[in-house]
Amino acid sequence: MTDRWVIHLPVTAPDLLRARILARTAARVLARLSARVEPGGVTVSAEDQQGVRHWVFCDRRLPGGGRCALPADHTAPCSRRTPWLYQR
Repeated sequence: MTDRWVIHLPVTAPDLLRARILARTAARVLARLSARVEPGGVTVSAEDQQGVRHWVFCDRRLPGGGRCALPADHTAPCSRRTPWLYQR
């Protein structure tokens, strides 16, 4: 018997940008409710190409521990915290 279960929750959005924004927002809200949420593993895909996934968070390892909390395509230096301009 397994100790962990993964929730697959299909949610649609009209385009890749809005899908990433929605996924980022949902992951952050759920992470506040449970320590078991892994935002760095969040991806989005086109409905008819679910094998082609796009990362939502950067999730690079940072010096001193922790991971980058910025969007996958960010241009600012990696950070543990999301600057106000990325919060939506």
